[in-house]
Amino acid sequence: MAVTDEAILKIKGMITRGELGPGDRLPPEKELSEHLGLSRSSMREAVKALEVIRVLDVRRGDGTYVTSLEPRLLLEAISFVVDLHDDDSVLELFAVRRILEPEATALATARANPALITRLGAQIDSVDGSTSVEGLVEHDLEFHRTIADAAGNRYLASLIDSLSSSTVRARIWRGLTQENAVERTLAEHRGIVTALERGDAELARALTLVHVSGVEAWLREWTETTTA
Repeated sequence: MAVTDEAILKIKGMITRGELGPGDRLPPEKELSEHLGLSRSSMREAVKALEVIRVLDVRRGDGTYVTSLEPRLLLEAISFVVDLHDDDSVLELFAVRRILEPEATALATARANPALITRLGAQIDSVDGSTSVEGLVEHDLEFHRTIADAAGNRYLASLIDSLSSSTVRARIWRGLTQENAVERTLAEHRGIVTALERGDAELARALTLVHVSGVEAWLREWTETTTA
């Protein structure tokens, strides 16, 4: 194992054992390296790596702190990598969404309450035939974000949000090139809300699967046509 990797694992161990918690300040570099039996250079590299993935926050002139470790913060590193995808890999992103989002919707069904149904309904009512493609996609993002949040799993919601945000370009292109994109999207959203309101998890899961798969199928067909 590389020395830097060992240093990362040892700092991670201090966090998982509770020796360091969210917001805590790390001991000075010299003290910490001696405590863990590592060189100061390897410790320095480990801190840099953990700063990149938002586990540590290095404050110049103040010290190094453990971040809040909130899911949305930690998943920013994944979001950054996802943003570097090429057009073909968008299909893989949709495939992951197709796996995760129906399950998130099913989980949200058990937690659905009148406030959630009203909120989702208001989001749908805010869109009509005069809404721009960008506005439709923004609505779609917010709609799915609301349901994912309602599932009650912050890590799942953050992951879905990262993946969903990274498919915006494809969804805008679909809205520009496919007829009745607004009407189709809103109809599918209404069906999902109705299933949530009825407490029918299986129907909510199935409708979400069809909804996400529709964009994926369009993108796959468009990609095959343009590369033929």
